This record gives sequence, structure tokens and C-alpha cells, in this order.
Amino acid sequence: MKKKEDRPKNNAYTLFLGCTVPVRTLNYEIAARKVAGALDIHLYDLPDFSCCGYPVKSISHHAYLLMAARNLALAETKGHSICTLCSSCGGSLAEANHQLQEDKNLRKRINEDLHQWLGLRYEGEVGVLHFARILHREIGVKTIESKVQVDLSGLRIAPHYGCHYTKPSNVHGRAEDPEDPKSLDDLIRATGAQSVSYEDKLSCCGGGVLAIDEQVALGMAQKKLEHIHAQQADAIVLICPFCNVMYESNQKKVEKVFQKEYKLPVLFYPQLLGLALGIEPDELGLKMNRIKTTDLMKKVRRPA
Repeated sequence: MKKKEDRPKNNAYTLFLGCTVPVRTLNYEIAARKVAGALDIHLYDLPDFSCCGYPVKSISHHAYLLMAARNLALAETKGHSICTLCSSCGGSLAEANHQLQEDKNLRKRINEDLHQWLGLRYEGEVGVLHFARILHREIGVKTIESKVQVDLSGLRIAPHYGCHYTKPSNVHGRAEDPEDPKSLDDLIRATGAQSVSYEDKLSCCGGGVLAIDEQVALGMAQKKLEHIHAQQADAIVLICPFCNVMYESNQKKVEKVFQKEYKLPVLFYPQLLGLALGIEPDELGLKMNRIKTTDLMKKVRRPA
């Protein structure tokens, strides 16, 4: 089967929030919706969406595909590609989508269960894109640069790509080199801020092993915080809510365990972009950020 392109219809998408964003990182959703409105990206809600299937992937591949296919089938009824804010959700749905589009027999088996239990079918006509990918590929760096209203040139921002945004590359349409990605750096620079390079830039946040070995997970997060701190970054920018669990929610625990203070602000990219577009901080959920952004905001030069 020819793979369905992820290109949108009239810049419209069905928004997939997943499980973590609405519960733990509402500020991410608030900022993404605000930025989408400013850039004429239409995000439509589908209340019937459920978990992407990622948590059961290692237990039952069939159950994972069935959960993902249910969401893909629901989106297909609306005629729009899926936009995700969570990199794990994006990777999970994109990988399932790739398998179901490429393997006709697999799609048939999944559809048999979908139809029997839920009265649904998936024809493979939906694309899956992360919100950051939409900004980079569909809106474009030049368009973003043309809409910047606030000077962020005084900010040094450390990008964190995470694991699932670029890998496995084949399910993301080989959008960029997973060993040397550029899109988040490009998006940071488009706001006028400086994108800061640092050691182990592409390493995992540690979230994947948090439930298995907290000490190992905290050590992975601490190592990265240390490298970013060494580069005197004003903040780390994320595009995944679960990475936020490690770098923001657990930063104080990291500081306690390793006896070092970082106080590194953690922003979601739409929050940074929203500031550049002139959107008020309160409208971007910055008051909901656990680590104070007071010092960072002093370097934001808003027009008089």
C-alpha cells in the first residue's frame, strides 16, 4: 500500500493529547493552542481518543496496534491528520500507522478485531505529525521569523530532542537525521533566541527507566542538567511531556540526591515561541511552570 502523506488539509489537524499532557503538563497544551491560533493552525478536538498504546507495547504487540488503530480510525472519520504534543504518543501512533499501511494482512487482522469489538475500520488514510514537526515543516522557519515581535536574542536555550521525536526514522518519513537532528535548533533560532550546543545533547532524559530504577533515571537526568549548566543556558526547551517529568518535576529530587543546585527553567517550545510572538506569559501557562522563570523573563525585551 502506498504510504499516506502526512500533509494537512488547509493546515487542519485532529489534536491528540494523550494521557500525560492533560494531567501533568497543562501549560504545554495551553501554549500549543495559543501558538496554533496565532499561526493559523486549526486544531480540532476528538473527545473519544484514548491511550496511544505505548504502555502495553512490550507486553502485547497486538493490543498496542489495536489501541493505536482505534485512534487512527477515529481520526480518519474526521478527515484530518493527527497532531501530537507528546513524542511518545507521536512515535507510537506513527509506528503503528507505518506497520498498518505497509502490511495489508496485518491491517486486515487488526480491522477484524476493530470491527468486531468497536465497530471501526482503519483504511490507512491518516498521517501523524508532532506539533514541532508541523511548525518546522508546514509553517516553516521563515514564516515564524517574520512573525516575531519580541526580542529573545539575550536568551541561551538548550534544546532537548528526546528519543521518540526522530526515532525510528522510517516511521517519521525520514524527516531528518536522527543522529544529527536540526529542527528544534532551527525552531529555537527562529524565535531569535540562541540555540546552545552541549555534551550528550541527544541522550535520553531517563524517563524510560524511572519506574524500574529511579536512581539510574535521576542519574541520567543529572548528567544532562550538568552539561547544560556548564554552557550557562537560561533554560532547556522540550517537546515532550514525559521529558518534562524528568527535567522539571524531578529536578529538585536530582538536586537533593546529587547535592547540587541547578534551578534550570524548563520550557515547552510553544511557550518560547509564544513569547517571541508577543503573547502574554500568563496566556502561555508560564505561571504553571514549577521552576521560576523570573530571571529568564528579565532577558526578554518586550517592545515599549
